[in-house]
Amino acid sequence: MMKRFTAPFAAAACAIGLVATAGSAGAATNDPLRPDLWGLDQVQAEQAWATTRGEGAVVAVVDTGVDLTHPDLAGRLVPGADFVCGEGVTGSCGDGSWKGRDGVGQDPDVHGTHVSGTIAAVADNGIGVAGVAPDAKIMPIKVLEDGSGTTEDIAEGVRYAADNGADVVNLSLGGLPGTQLLTILGADTTMKDAIQYARDKGTLTVAAAGNSSTLLCNDPAFSSDSICVGATDRDEMKSYFSELPIKLSGKGVAAPGGSGRLLGGPCSDDIISTVPQGTGTDECGEGKDYAAFAGTSMATPHVAGVAALLFAQGRDLDGVEQAILTTSRQPLLGLRGSFSPLYGRGIVDAEAAVATPVS
Repeated sequence: MMKRFTAPFAAAACAIGLVATAGSAGAATNDPLRPDLWGLDQVQAEQAWATTRGEGAVVAVVDTGVDLTHPDLAGRLVPGADFVCGEGVTGSCGDGSWKGRDGVGQDPDVHGTHVSGTIAAVADNGIGVAGVAPDAKIMPIKVLEDGSGTTEDIAEGVRYAADNGADVVNLSLGGLPGTQLLTILGADTTMKDAIQYARDKGTLTVAAAGNSSTLLCNDPAFSSDSICVGATDRDEMKSYFSELPIKLSGKGVAAPGGSGRLLGGPCSDDIISTVPQGTGTDECGEGKDYAAFAGTSMATPHVAGVAALLFAQGRDLDGVEQAILTTSRQPLLGLRGSFSPLYGRGIVDAEAAVATPVS
C-alpha cells in the first residue's frame, strides 16, 4: 500500500532581513542575521563549537531538494540524488537540486534548503545565517515534489544516504496522525525498514514529530528506530502546533521550531534560515535568500546539527544517540535525560552533549 508523505511545517512564509528585535547575548559570529537565531542559543550551539564544529560529518537532508548554489551553503554540499523520477525509473535521476527533474522549483520545495541552512549554513562569512554544525556537510536528497512524495521514494533516499556515507538522515516530513497504525499492523513498513537499514550501517535518523498537535509522534518518527523531535518556541515552551515527542521507545526530544506567529508576533519568533535564492519576500525585511518558517520540520535539523557535532568527535551511532538523549534538559526543572510529555527527554543541549566522554 502506498502512502503519501508531506513536509510538515506549520507556518511558512516571510523572507527575513535584519529585523529589529532583541539580539542574542554574546553572539560571536559576524553573520548579519545571527542576533535573531535564537535557536542556536537555545541548543547552546556556539558553546559547543570550541570542541567541535561538525567537520567531517555528513547529514543527508531527505526532503524537497536544496538550492545547490546558495552562497550560505557554499562548500557545505556533497553529491546528492533525486528519487522523484516518475514511474518505471529506478535509481537517482538528478543531483538533489530543489528544482528537480523538470527544472521548475515549486513553492513548497524551498523547504529542504531551509532545513539545510539550519544544520550547516556557513558561519562567519558575513552573510545571512549560521548553522548548528557550520563545518558539517549536507547531502541533498530530493524525495518530495511540490511538498509531497511516496514512502517508496523516501525510503530509497534514506537507503541511498546510508550507502553513500551519511552519518545522519534528517527527515523533516511525516504522515497524518493515525498513519502509525499502518506500520504497526504491518500494512506498510517501507519507511521503518529503510530507517533500520540505515541504522544497521551506522546512520542515525532524526524525524519530525508532526504539526497537528496530537499526543504522539507521527510516522515515520513513531514506528521507526529514530529520534522523534517536537518543537519549542523562543521562550522554551512547547510550540502550539507540535505533536508531543512521545513514542514507545522513549527516543523523543524537543528543539527550536518557532511560534508559528499564532499571536501575530514578529518573524524572528520563528526559525530563520536559507531558502533558494530569490524565493523569499519582503514582508519581514530585506533580501530574498532567507525566510522564517515554523514547525517540527525546523526543530528536527537543530537535532541533526547536534548529531553532526557529535559524529565529528569520532562517536558511533549509539554514542551519539545516548549523548543527545542523556544530556537533553527539561526547561522548568533543569533535569537532564528525564522524561516529560511536553519535551520528551528534554530540549537538546549541544554544549552538554559534546562534553560527555567519547567511548
